[in-house]
Amino acid sequence: MDESSYRVSEAEREQAVVSLRDHLLDGRLTLEEFSERAGLALRAQVISDLTTVQRDLPALSTLGPPTSHRKPTRVTMAIFGHVVRRGRIRLRRRTTAISVFADIDLDLREASIEKPRTSLSVLAVLGNVDVYVPEGIDVDVGGLTIFGHRRDWGRDVAGRDAPTVHIRALGLLGTVDVWRVPSDVSGDYGDIIDEVRRRHRAVSRKRQRGRSQLPRNT
Repeated sequence: MDESSYRVSEAEREQAVVSLRDHLLDGRLTLEEFSERAGLALRAQVISDLTTVQRDLPALSTLGPPTSHRKPTRVTMAIFGHVVRRGRIRLRRRTTAISVFADIDLDLREASIEKPRTSLSVLAVLGNVDVYVPEGIDVDVGGLTIFGHRRDWGRDVAGRDAPTVHIRALGLLGTVDVWRVPSDVSGDYGDIIDEVRRRHRAVSRKRQRGRSQLPRNT
């Protein structure tokens, strides 16, 4: 029997995710690539499935310290305008986004990170900040908003070994929205927002129907 067809254990799935996370932190994978491959690893049934998710990645034991010449993104700022930050940006432990009478689209799906826990501080003063992360990344959203809102949308399906992005928002007459984007959702940001919001509300309605069908104590 071919060894690649042997069934894998839960421990082997988890170890594969840890290995993918190490490649993410070394800059070989983006957040979205990690999310997609980690999802496949957690659903793996046989060894060949795990081999597929690491098909183009070197063995970590053969590598030296990672190096990157990409300048890290520390601050994204918009004042009386609209700023879009996307692509293979590099995030260090702490990053800041500031919107004053402006709009920011901060797309982290193709970002690379250096630490398993990354902090993003958001300040929105009479402005709007939309943050896009791939579904499957652990996102912790908190902070304070005054005469505005702070919301996170989409399914929280992060695994135990997924990297964490801590988002701390301070809003004054501003809005901060975090969008967990599934891998099969594409289009411009308006399309992404509409689809994530639609799926989010569909899940919420399903949960509400489930609660309404529970037997009531008499």
